[in-house]
Amino acid sequence: MDFAAHVKSQVDIVRTVAEYVHPLRRMGSRWVGLCPFHTEKTPSFGVSPSHGIFKCFGCGAKGDVIKFVQEIESLTFWEALKLLAERNGIPIPQRREQSDGEAELREAIFEMYETAARHYGERLYSSASEVRDYLNKRGVTQSVAQQFSLGYAERSWDDLLRRFGNRYNHAQLEASGLFGRRDDGGFYDKFRGRLIFPIHNESGKVIGFGGRSLRSEDEPKYLNSPETAVYKKSSVLYNLHRAKEAIRKSERTVLVEGYMDVIGVYAAGVHNVVASCGTALTAQQIRSMKRHASSVVVNFDPDMAGANATERSIQLLLDESMHVRILELTDGLDPDEFIKQYGADTYDARLRRATGYFIWLADRARKKFDMSTSEGRTTGFQTMLLPAIRRISDRLERATVATEVAEYLGIDRQLVLAEFRRMPAGARTGASRGRENETPHKERVLLRSLLTDPEVREILVTRLQSSKTAQRFLVWPLLTHLFALHNEEGRVEYADLEARVPPEAKTLLDAALFADQSEEVLSREQAEAFAELLSDEDSALENQSLEEQVRAAERAGNLDEAMRLAALIPRAPKKRALR
Repeated sequence: MDFAAHVKSQVDIVRTVAEYVHPLRRMGSRWVGLCPFHTEKTPSFGVSPSHGIFKCFGCGAKGDVIKFVQEIESLTFWEALKLLAERNGIPIPQRREQSDGEAELREAIFEMYETAARHYGERLYSSASEVRDYLNKRGVTQSVAQQFSLGYAERSWDDLLRRFGNRYNHAQLEASGLFGRRDDGGFYDKFRGRLIFPIHNESGKVIGFGGRSLRSEDEPKYLNSPETAVYKKSSVLYNLHRAKEAIRKSERTVLVEGYMDVIGVYAAGVHNVVASCGTALTAQQIRSMKRHASSVVVNFDPDMAGANATERSIQLLLDESMHVRILELTDGLDPDEFIKQYGADTYDARLRRATGYFIWLADRARKKFDMSTSEGRTTGFQTMLLPAIRRISDRLERATVATEVAEYLGIDRQLVLAEFRRMPAGARTGASRGRENETPHKERVLLRSLLTDPEVREILVTRLQSSKTAQRFLVWPLLTHLFALHNEEGRVEYADLEARVPPEAKTLLDAALFADQSEEVLSREQAEAFAELLSDEDSALENQSLEEQVRAAERAGNLDEAMRLAALIPRAPKKRALR
């Protein structure tokens, strides 16, 4: 058994997937939930522990536990394999050499970032006082700074570069995003004189950095790592690796605007807090949140930029079917400043009373339009609220929200409902599943048994290969490939079978395995009985064929041939047929 097969045999795919897909609920022999790879409201994603595979009937994503971690964490095969082994205490064999240049580069960048994070962390309390003065001013204690692995980049042009020495080649240094090129071809540190915020992926590995300037003349105020082989800004949320457990427990995410907001809110005891990494919020980031909870409280800064960011983000959040609340703080304070001035308990109380998005939007309409007149109420509703409500994909939820908002603004609910009755039904949410799985139960049980039990294969494969009855099975195209694997390899695994079959048969394979909630498989005795029933069915088919030939000979006037064929038909009573 190779190392990958060993890891797959030792790792619980359901437990692994459940770390990213919440909730994941048992349904018969499989587990189902909302797909983490595309937007849906009705679960089309399933995990089969007996076969060690996952499958989404919406977007088509599928594979084993290694493939799942690869996709969800944006890792190479080896990185995903290594991550699973480390998480599950499985010893990792020494690799003789890197498999390819890309894997070698990614591994080098991960190593460089870990070293850089340690280096910046060491400099935080051993270098210039300006960074400590800034942290003290912002109320960040040394323990909080250590908890978030904060660091300091010296003002030197080569402080980090000297730390690396000659360990990495020029291509690796440049690809890391930590260094710039000098005119003479050498390198210099990009992060200089800045407070450093390490950025982690969901597994907790450092994949980039944000750096805040400490002097007004240093521009830009925030300098962030460029995209690299391991860092895609649009897919990463700051602090998600720490916050995800708290998000699941509280069933909501608190979304703030910046690194310091996250640190201030988290240090105040609100641990379900994240932020985007120096970019506008993206659909990928929202899906990362939604894997853990479908509700979010948006608490962006109260300035104009924060208000605009709130508007943009909310539209995306609604498109991804998130339940949105808005927290606006008093006195123009951002979350970090509010907590320092009013305390953590006051912030938490405000958080619990956060306003639903559509009521918040109605309040904004109140400020913009004269709600004392019917014209003002109607205009405010039509221009500010109606477009947002139309973005709700679920018709029942859309009607409910529209009614609540109309009552809040004092608009006749019947007029609002009439407006929505004129709307098209809209696209269905969740992926279409197509026709119901029509594979007979006996064939699904047979296929599942052949995939999981070598003893059943030994009893049935040879018999099935020569069976005319089996050739009529809907799963016959799958069985032919299964027979070949059994005969060539002496074993049959789902991944090997899935790799062999053509696209149309892959759909049949997935439907046959995932559509059935039963865990039923054949025992040895049942397999032997199945083989006998196949023989009976084959005999019945042969007799039916002879009878048809007899009738054809009689119609042709060839009585001698008809009598010869009739003599071949046994007269023994028929046995019970396959069901």
